[in-house]
Amino acid sequence: MSPSVRPLDPRHSPLVIDTHDLGRQAGALRELHTTVPAPEGIGSEIIGVPPASPIALDLRLESVVEGVLVTGTATVSVAGECGRCLEPIEFPLEIDVQELYLYPGVEPDDVEASRIEGELIDLEPLVRDEVVLELPFMPLCREDCAGLCQTCGQNLNAEPDHNHGDQIDPRWGDLAAWRGDQEN
Repeated sequence: MSPSVRPLDPRHSPLVIDTHDLGRQAGALRELHTTVPAPEGIGSEIIGVPPASPIALDLRLESVVEGVLVTGTATVSVAGECGRCLEPIEFPLEIDVQELYLYPGVEPDDVEASRIEGELIDLEPLVRDEVVLELPFMPLCREDCAGLCQTCGQNLNAEPDHNHGDQIDPRWGDLAAWRGDQEN
């Protein structure tokens, strides 16, 4: 194990789950209904799960021949800003989770398969991946968000009739003044 990789410890991450009570008995089942604080870094700078906000887990852990199958849902609160008007937005997001965590010594077909370390499984990568996949690429406060005025930055949702009248491109300003002189 490299020095940068720390062993799993439920005391350091609430998303590390102990599977000791399942044993390696195929068919053993445990349901897990709990709320844990969110780790840092789920999402992007624009939108994501605020650190330490609650993650509601409603999971089923089932022992199978190869390992432990985790299925269920995780509900998080997502916060960020609208991609058009920059107003704060917040909404709940429920994700479906399903992952097979392989017992040590089981050789997977997929080299990136999730593994049980000792009797512990780490749900953080699973929750992080599923939440990020569900986050909107361009978050909006509402579907018909009008955004900001390109000239002054006014929120066009608050002032839908906002305008600056007929604007003359400053590069043509002298020509417009010359045209006015010709008409007089």
